[in-house]
Amino acid sequence: MEQKVGWDELRIIDTHLHLIEPERFNYPWTADEPGLQKTFDLTAYRREAMALGITAMLHMEVSVPEDEIEAETAHVTGLGQGVIGAIAGCRPTRADFPAVAGRLAANPRVKGLRHVFQGNPAIYDERLLAENLRRLATLGLTFDLCIYGPELPRATALAADCPEVQFILDHCGKPGMGPLDQWRRDITAIARLPNVVCKFSGLHSYAAPPDWSLDDLRPAAEHVIAAFGFDRLVWGSDWPVCTLTGSLTRWVEATHALIEGASPDEKRRLFSANAERVYRLA
Repeated sequence: MEQKVGWDELRIIDTHLHLIEPERFNYPWTADEPGLQKTFDLTAYRREAMALGITAMLHMEVSVPEDEIEAETAHVTGLGQGVIGAIAGCRPTRADFPAVAGRLAANPRVKGLRHVFQGNPAIYDERLLAENLRRLATLGLTFDLCIYGPELPRATALAADCPEVQFILDHCGKPGMGPLDQWRRDITAIARLPNVVCKFSGLHSYAAPPDWSLDDLRPAAEHVIAAFGFDRLVWGSDWPVCTLTGSLTRWVEATHALIEGASPDEKRRLFSANAERVYRLA
């Protein structure tokens, strides 16, 4: 598990980098995560990432308050240093969503949007949700689904109701947040939708105990690979959340070990080629 496999041969695009800068923005949700109540900036990330073959990153919105979303997006899309795009925050049930989404889409480095649905089942019943999300297809934007495992059926119905929109299921649908057998069935079901891909991320946070080993990750990893195939998986670090149960290095190590039997082309698709296609990266 500790062996570094193919790092010199593979370029990695990290599709799920969070930057936490409390001197710039507010992050109310970190009140429940003491380990994240400090600065995690691009300098600290690059110090570790560059040695791992990570050459490009997409910043993932960090659930700042609504009035800070556009400022966060402008900040991260102006950083450079390998940050080639961003998935911006949004409020997809709001009447002003079309205007906000249009402003965000005008920034060529904004590749998609996200709003954390997990733990909020009422959001699926909001009248404007599907109507607003369907607008993303014409704007050329994706939508990342951040949900708990038991919410997979409702997320599947939403994605089916927006067939022209490209959805990305974050963190393998968080398999540890419900019964694993049910999660397997629900992953198989959502994988049948051609407009959904899966982000190979978060397994060490949501499918394993804090002192996890590779064997703890393997059942969920093998199932998402079987369900989606290497054509519909993108890789993400979830840094710095990954530091709560390990490190960026350990997750890259684990990924290489979990896909050890894959072909060089399959590995290339997981680590970079699929991200280029799904997020429309130049």
